[in-house]
Amino acid sequence: MLELIINKEPDKKSIMLVENGILVEKHEEHQNHQRLEGNIYCGVVQNVLSGMQSAFIDIGDKRNTFIRQKDILPKENEAVETKKDNTNNVNIKDLVKIGAKILVQVKRDGTESKGARVSTHINLPGRFSVFMPNSDFITISQKIEDEKERDRLKNIAKKILPEGTGAIIRTSGEGLDEEIIKDDLETLIKKWRTIKKEYENHKLSGPKLIYDNKALLRRTLIDVVDQNLNKVIVNDKKTYKDVNDILKNMNMDQNIQLEFKENADLLEMYELKEQLEKINNRKIWLKCGGFITIDRTEALTAIDVNTGKYTGSKNLEQTVLKVNKEATIEIAKQLRLRDIGGIIIVDYIDMDSEEGRNEILKLMLEKLKKDRTKSQVLGFTKLNLLEMTRKNMCNNDDY
Repeated sequence: MLELIINKEPDKKSIMLVENGILVEKHEEHQNHQRLEGNIYCGVVQNVLSGMQSAFIDIGDKRNTFIRQKDILPKENEAVETKKDNTNNVNIKDLVKIGAKILVQVKRDGTESKGARVSTHINLPGRFSVFMPNSDFITISQKIEDEKERDRLKNIAKKILPEGTGAIIRTSGEGLDEEIIKDDLETLIKKWRTIKKEYENHKLSGPKLIYDNKALLRRTLIDVVDQNLNKVIVNDKKTYKDVNDILKNMNMDQNIQLEFKENADLLEMYELKEQLEKINNRKIWLKCGGFITIDRTEALTAIDVNTGKYTGSKNLEQTVLKVNKEATIEIAKQLRLRDIGGIIIVDYIDMDSEEGRNEILKLMLEKLKKDRTKSQVLGFTKLNLLEMTRKNMCNNDDY
């Protein structure tokens, strides 16, 4: 059974995905630091820096946001290699002017020392697609591998999209009838027209929130609703209303059970406190007796695999392979549970055979399929370190 548990406390809201009683994902929103990802604003250009090809935009937050030149220029399809790079021929001062209004979407939340990063490349996610009003291309989720199905989905989108706009067809769109995808895209197109109209009608007396995306809650629901989600449990009235509205918009309010347990401690009720405490542990023990350690730095995350108490019963090669396999399963689980992003280096116990390394690579790729965000496994280096990257859920644009 797959359940989404949303526990509201005075200072934070925890959104947890639980599969058969096991915590598989956990995200938090803090009262003193609201998430802005996905929100769309009528911003005001505060400063333009030619030397950095960037600008600062006031969206009404406590810090000005940051926009790069490439986030103002028309977006290229990343799936298609382009040899031309015209960014060096355009000065950002020719694109934005101080005091002018600009429609932007928050792509990455700010930190204590930095403002959020914004872009003019708007993405409006739906259940089966993502509408991109300022991008003139169509892409299909990388997880849809059948070429005929990819072509079919692309042709459906072409017939629906207004000229000069684009879309991403999500993994959940695979195999669906044309009418279902059409309804999903048309809903997003209608939403965009409302956003655009409100932006155009806004007289520039200051910045304004044009569209509140309820980013974390909405995105989580959209992503898991087609993964056999059975139930959503909440303990807060406002959250209950937000969840109910999102489910109704997706026509899933009759399919998914929504429970309201007013002011209940859902962490205690669903025995999640112990699981949550383990998320912060540096060392994680494996069933065989081995363990992994996770060390996060600003540059990368280093994961080390150790045999620990496990000595094996056969030869050294089999002992090493068993620990490395168990570690791989646990690493994929922890990456998702802790939402670890960026560069990840795994120091496995040394394997002499190429066959063993290939087994580990295959297993890692298989286990990462359960993850909702994009990962890239680059392979083993000459030092026998596994290199990979993963996008944080809040920064994931791959649907």
